[in-house]
Amino acid sequence: MAKDFNHPVVVESYDEHIRKLIPGYELIHLQVHALLKTYLPQQAHILVVGCGTGYELQYLAEQFPQWNFTAIDPAPNMIEKAKQHIDNLELSSRIVCIVGDTSILHHIDTTFDAALAILVSHFVPVESKLDFFKDISNSLSNTGLCLSVELTQFENEQQLDSLKTLTLDSGLHEKQVEVMADRITQDFALIRPDEIIDLYKQAGFALVKSFAQVLNYYGFIGLKHSISR
Repeated sequence: MAKDFNHPVVVESYDEHIRKLIPGYELIHLQVHALLKTYLPQQAHILVVGCGTGYELQYLAEQFPQWNFTAIDPAPNMIEKAKQHIDNLELSSRIVCIVGDTSILHHIDTTFDAALAILVSHFVPVESKLDFFKDISNSLSNTGLCLSVELTQFENEQQLDSLKTLTLDSGLHEKQVEVMADRITQDFALIRPDEIIDLYKQAGFALVKSFAQVLNYYGFIGLKHSISR
């Protein structure tokens, strides 16, 4: 059975569990911070796709007090948790949270300087991935960028075994690791890293590169323009 990200129990345990499930989770956010600080102006509007419980929003809003954020997530309970989190920290004046997937961007009259899709696209069905990246690309300014991190296709059993070992070392129990492996088969729509780069380019990004890798997790940056700042 596919994991229900709208289930209250999943929502409440999400932040603790994901740090054990995703190798280098904190480092992902540090790298995203560094890239955004390098490429974006002092004032910017950021789109966060699949905002979850709002951890990413909180971190970036505190690091960049001049920026505004629009966050979307298809799970209403995740959005509600994110709103509570943001309200408690008095950050709501700069953050808008909306229930929906990337198709809702067609109805949002905002042009963004950057989009973040961290640990999201691997859940998008293969046949819908191009539309996913096109929706993001079309919401960006001509000089905008997209940062994404996703699990990519396993070429052999050893790659999956390596991930299982790493998550065990990160704090998951053996039963949780087996559940993770089962979920990868049931819930994820994995493709190769080169296929993700190709999707970026088809979606309208002029320059696409990988900025990080932890086993089969890859980070990508796509620029709408071909010359970096």
